[in-house]
Amino acid sequence: MNKTLDRVMTEMSEEALRAHLESAQVPALVMLTAHVTGDATVLRDEWRPNLKTLPLSGLDPATEAEARAHCFELLAPFLPTQNEWAAVPDESLRQKLATWLMGGENEDAQAMAAVAFTPNNVDPRKPDWTLDSVAPGSALSAVVIGAGFSGLLAGLRLKQAGVPFRIIEKSVDVGGTWWENTYPDCRTDVRSHIYTYSFVQHDWETHYGRQEKIHGYLHQFAADNGLLEHMVFGTEVTATRWDGETGTWTLETKTAAGVGGTIESNIVVSAVGQLNRPSIPNLQGLDSFNGPVVHSAQWDHGIDFTGKRVVVIGTGASALQFAPAVAKVAEQVTIFQRSAPWLRPTPVLRQEIEYGERWLLSNLNQYRAYYRFSIFLPRLIGNLPAATVDPDFPPTEVSVSAANEALRQELTAYLEEQAGDDEELRKQIVPDYPPAAKRVICDDGTWVKTLKRDNVRLVSQGVNRIDSDGVWLGDEHVPADIILLGTGFKASDFLLPMSVAGIGGKDLHETWGIDASAYLGVTLPGYPNFFCMYGPNTNTVVHGNLVFFLECQANYMIDAVKTLAAGGHRAMSLRPDVFAEYDKEITEASAKRTWGWSKTHSWYMNAEGRSTIMWPLPAREYFERTSHVRTEDYNLG
Repeated sequence: MNKTLDRVMTEMSEEALRAHLESAQVPALVMLTAHVTGDATVLRDEWRPNLKTLPLSGLDPATEAEARAHCFELLAPFLPTQNEWAAVPDESLRQKLATWLMGGENEDAQAMAAVAFTPNNVDPRKPDWTLDSVAPGSALSAVVIGAGFSGLLAGLRLKQAGVPFRIIEKSVDVGGTWWENTYPDCRTDVRSHIYTYSFVQHDWETHYGRQEKIHGYLHQFAADNGLLEHMVFGTEVTATRWDGETGTWTLETKTAAGVGGTIESNIVVSAVGQLNRPSIPNLQGLDSFNGPVVHSAQWDHGIDFTGKRVVVIGTGASALQFAPAVAKVAEQVTIFQRSAPWLRPTPVLRQEIEYGERWLLSNLNQYRAYYRFSIFLPRLIGNLPAATVDPDFPPTEVSVSAANEALRQELTAYLEEQAGDDEELRKQIVPDYPPAAKRVICDDGTWVKTLKRDNVRLVSQGVNRIDSDGVWLGDEHVPADIILLGTGFKASDFLLPMSVAGIGGKDLHETWGIDASAYLGVTLPGYPNFFCMYGPNTNTVVHGNLVFFLECQANYMIDAVKTLAAGGHRAMSLRPDVFAEYDKEITEASAKRTWGWSKTHSWYMNAEGRSTIMWPLPAREYFERTSHVRTEDYNLG
């Protein structure tokens, strides 16, 4: 993947490290020093980082300089043999590292510390079996639908296990949402070094990865791991049907040219994602508009916004990225927001990683692993209490608990500081719902600066209707040359438009109705050998990490395939009682979280007000439950 990271790190001198020492982040450097020297006394209380600033320490410059100098002195004798450093810390030291980083004892942090630390060039979840070893002569085969983050990972695990497979992708390249979304300034709002597969790190140029760089990473991943030869591009799966007699799924496909076909497979892995079907608002007169109407996920790069009057509908994460870019060249931009977004201060959102730090990440053995660990472990633990309803608080549409109120005050202060003396703007940009009821968006100050531009107008109400040359705001007509939709995706419409017919021909979408649900987001009763990646209730909000959850799902899926193969089974189907118990647990837990309690509208909720999107329990529970398949949860035949 990255030749700089993949090489054996043997060339290191005191002079080289000293030349880049000022770029070292103290939390990662301190933990690395403890790892290499075995000296846990370097984990000093006065050098403990501020969890809100990681991977930066949040310490004053003098204290940082002291820590760097001390670590350099301890590390220097070990530099000539850095290729011989232990890959992982021993359990005792790992516990001390987690305690120091998190600022005290934390049971979940101790339990998750091992999985949060991934050394260079190690794939700890690679299957330890192959199809030939557990079931010689087996004819098992698999089809993966989708070639985004989750589909490529599923494909890799099947390939490592020696299971014949194909990946069916409706687009002409890999990447999923990172191939389809190309609007201006499109990027992730998760730090680059944890928005990667844990076992395939990369020399990222920016703290938060840009779309084209993430797509490049995924394409290279597919190429390096021999996945491209398994791809069927430009083909969409329109239907899947289970045959209990043969123990196979029949998949109906259609190419872009409309040519149909069928594929048979024992196993289906649906990796179609949640953010792949644009949500087009049902606005009166939208079809009558004479100018371009463009959704963020269907960007038209042929449009010149220079001197144009632009209407932006929606203020979600994508709009907060493309609208500032458009406002720099348009004559007038009118932004319609249904509800203001909560913004999290993220100063480095659009910044490049400086050269010295990239040098350390690529050349100082295991510095990258501890840099990532310093971001990843706190993220896995997260701040679920800040999104949990306390009935004794009492909860309101302002805040739902003491922890939620503290978060509200913190985020409000950030917005009010930017609004300054503009009272009207302050009223418009401070949300009227509890934090975490919908997505909290990373921000470096660009959004409010954009709203303050002379050519930008923020309207805190919806569009009434649209005509041929503009939109109506009550009795006011707002002329427009272009309408841009930042209205998100139909995230709750899982697997659509593909139909899935299970045992007895039962249609999955009829089974679900409006409330999609799957056991651990992966399996369903009545649909044998069918596995979802990034399925219902597997998104994260203030805790966990999406790519980590995908790795958990791929681990569970490949363990299920082993169960099928090793036992000589044709089918494994989730027991209905197991599913019912799980579904009840998730529904009850979701109701206790801010997004389930608040009445504000968000893509976290479906039309009936139930969350089919978010994981409402600690990330540790998801990791532990997906660590292996409990055969007693399934009917095997």
